[in-house]
Amino acid sequence: MSKKRYRVYLDDILTSVERIKDYTKNLSKEDFLKDLKTIDAVVRNIEILGEAARNIPEDFKEKYPELPWSKMISMRNKVIHEYSGIDLEILWQTVQEDIPSLEDQVKELVEN
Repeated sequence: MSKKRYRVYLDDILTSVERIKDYTKNLSKEDFLKDLKTIDAVVRNIEILGEAARNIPEDFKEKYPELPWSKMISMRNKVIHEYSGIDLEILWQTVQEDIPSLEDQVKELVEN
């Protein structure tokens, strides 16, 4: 399977990552935890990037095991199915720690 065929999904992941970074830049953890609109926007984009990851076939994902495919899908499932019980501390940690590295990994995949 070629990257070209799944480029739309990879682009969706990158767009969602960029939006999450944009929505949360210059926010402290305390400000983020009080900002319901930003929380909703971040959650929505986690849904989108997880759905995009879910739509990429397993054989393609197996070629690029360094990407956290299952983690993206798992986060999507949590925010969709457990929306009333989202742990905002974990959400903030994801934004700060996982989103920047995910962006780097997907960009590298797309560019190479």
